[in-house]
Amino acid sequence: MTNLDLTKETAAKKTAITAFNNVALIEAILFLEAEAVDEAALSRISSLSPEAVKEALEKLESRYAEPDSGLELQVVSGRCMIFPKKILWETLKTRYGKRNENRLSRAAMETLSIVAYSQPITRAEVEAIRGTQADNMIRLLIEKNLIKEMGKKDVPGKPVQYGTTREFLKVFGLASIADLPKLDESEAERFELEGEL
Repeated sequence: MTNLDLTKETAAKKTAITAFNNVALIEAILFLEAEAVDEAALSRISSLSPEAVKEALEKLESRYAEPDSGLELQVVSGRCMIFPKKILWETLKTRYGKRNENRLSRAAMETLSIVAYSQPITRAEVEAIRGTQADNMIRLLIEKNLIKEMGKKDVPGKPVQYGTTREFLKVFGLASIADLPKLDESEAERFELEGEL
């Protein structure tokens, strides 16, 4: 075997290892993310190119298609998430279904905290505090009856304001909003808006 052949073989092995690492990295991110994420977010989080992310997702999909895999890659509206295979879910849902329904992701908990401590608050104000879009989180929290519309803010455009519900108090074992844990100064600053929106 010539030096050129050895170099080519080494390069091929490195490419294969990198491809494996890319697949493993994307799989780990999907496992850790509580919400479905799109390819652009996966690229940003992983620091991989969009092409490398796409290739990794294809390899994951192929791996999960094997009969000895209990997972599948679901893509809904361009967002990816790992789920147990449907055929297994019938067996698993009694134990895990309710837990997953009630569990809130970190993003949902963060949004809920902002609403709880800053209510009444508009979606734009939540987004200004979080630094990211809140549409999906607000919709999810409304569906879970943890927040509700509390009228409109008296500013141009009359945006809807949100606040917590009785269900929120019940879930978190509070008698009233006054029973929320007190924030220290640095935590309180995080929930303050710089100027009116």
